[in-house]
Amino acid sequence: MSQEELKRLAAREALASVRSGMALGLGTGSTVRHLVDLLGEALRDGSLADIVAVPTSLRTAEQAGQLGIPLVKLGDHPRLDLTIDGADEVSPALDLIKGLGGALLREKMVAQASDRFVVIVDDSKLVERLGTKAPLPVEVIEWAVDAQARFLESTGARVTLRRDEAGQPVRSDNDNVFLDCRYPDGIEDPRALECAILHRAGTVDTGLFLGMADEVVVAGAEGIRTMRRTP
Repeated sequence: MSQEELKRLAAREALASVRSGMALGLGTGSTVRHLVDLLGEALRDGSLADIVAVPTSLRTAEQAGQLGIPLVKLGDHPRLDLTIDGADEVSPALDLIKGLGGALLREKMVAQASDRFVVIVDDSKLVERLGTKAPLPVEVIEWAVDAQARFLESTGARVTLRRDEAGQPVRSDNDNVFLDCRYPDGIEDPRALECAILHRAGTVDTGLFLGMADEVVVAGAEGIRTMRRTP
């Protein structure tokens, strides 16, 4: 199967967790695009009904709106039944790196508001140590961004300001910018690193999603498997 076929397979498996009447969080990214398509189909054919959804980005909101998925604001639904989102890396403990799609802050807010957080990935996203394949995104305010980069370099990272094809800084829906941090040997202690970064003024949030995922649906050449957090 192609990577896109695997992503759609994972999305279809996760959709089986959705029940009529739920308030859902909808993540952002290429895998979630398949989920949103499938959710729209389910609402049109009547297999699901009375769904409302909180999108984690303007892109997801636009796609969902085009498919007729009813959207609400997080402030109107402070508790969600379920959030489904993708990830850039998944560790054996179900810790995640997210944010290469540019929506990490809203994704984290929605996930934290959910009774259940399910992640959908293809098996290329599985790692033994976070940071070995994907950079760690850090959303920061743009003012004095060079000072933020130097601080992140002091944690052992090679830091780059994320730019678009035109060479302009990529901005989040919150109008902040991203510093992508590559750790040559991966991240040895994600919790300590997150604490250090979040303590730094000017940091909005990091792409570390630690202790948050309840399940990870993984699609691979041999089919679907589900990893569950150990209590």
